[in-house]
Amino acid sequence: MDPPKLNFAAAAQKEVGETPLREVQIDGQVLLKVIKHCKECMPSLVTGQLLGLDIGSTLEVTNCFPFPSRAETEDEETDGASYQLEMMRCLREVNVDNNTVGWYQSTYLGSYQTVELIDTFLNYAENIKRCVCIVYDPYRSMQGGLALKAIKLKESFMDVYKTGSVTAESLYKNGITWQDIFVEIPVTTSNSTLHATLIQQIETDATANQADFDRLVLSTNPYLEKNLEFLSECLDELQGESQKLSFYQRSLARQQQQQAQWLQKRRAENFQRRAAGEEPLPEEDPSNPIFKTLAEPSKLESLLITNQINNYCSQINQFAAQGMEKMYLMHGLRTEN
Repeated sequence: MDPPKLNFAAAAQKEVGETPLREVQIDGQVLLKVIKHCKECMPSLVTGQLLGLDIGSTLEVTNCFPFPSRAETEDEETDGASYQLEMMRCLREVNVDNNTVGWYQSTYLGSYQTVELIDTFLNYAENIKRCVCIVYDPYRSMQGGLALKAIKLKESFMDVYKTGSVTAESLYKNGITWQDIFVEIPVTTSNSTLHATLIQQIETDATANQADFDRLVLSTNPYLEKNLEFLSECLDELQGESQKLSFYQRSLARQQQQQAQWLQKRRAENFQRRAAGEEPLPEEDPSNPIFKTLAEPSKLESLLITNQINNYCSQINQFAAQGMEKMYLMHGLRTEN
């Protein structure tokens, strides 16, 4: 008997599920749209939709459009959904890729690892097997580099988060640490032949441009001060989460001690009742407050804060190293003069 044949949609879904995502290929025009939208709305944080194709191990981003800001809409959820549907319909009418592959959002000094981001990933995952979030930091890009990355949630963490119990026991059981929440996907930029030809035509003979001069700015204090300030706040928040866990452990130990004392007293009482020929009392009393189960605090905030601390430390190391290189370069130039 021949095995049942899969239709094209089922075969494509099976291929997507078996092939891991290894690269996000974003069109140059889409990249410029994202940068323009995020920079024009500074210091407000903005988001937008990513459209494209999911082909094998590569996620191609071929178009995008911004979401309306909160100030422009009274009912954010309803108006936002209507706006997206209308935009998708208009793009479909002009024969443009209208397949949703994720979203983009701006951030301030890499402060994007939040519970809201995880919830957004889960909402997208209900309809899209593989989706990514492109995070762009306009403030960090002003220091002379393109601060853009593509991230996604790890499947193992997503399965634990869906259960609604992100406790130390569940994390240990599944082997999840703070490094197992987000996965960074390599990003490449592609341009069509017409775009490449246009860039070559408008390219000047100048050996340096404004971005090259931005990399030579020696003022590092504002950027480092903000990173250190945010890092200090994260450390305080992590200490608060640690105190919550310590309080839970002390309360649990105190409850277990009270239960042991009550059980010892009840057994002694039952021993006397048996000696008197009476029926013994049960050794458990659900109505007693000491037998009430204590709720274990969630470890989600601690994991996100630890991720954020690691991000701030990496940014400080990178920027401090670049600052030292600039200082040595200027010292060499002054020595030669």
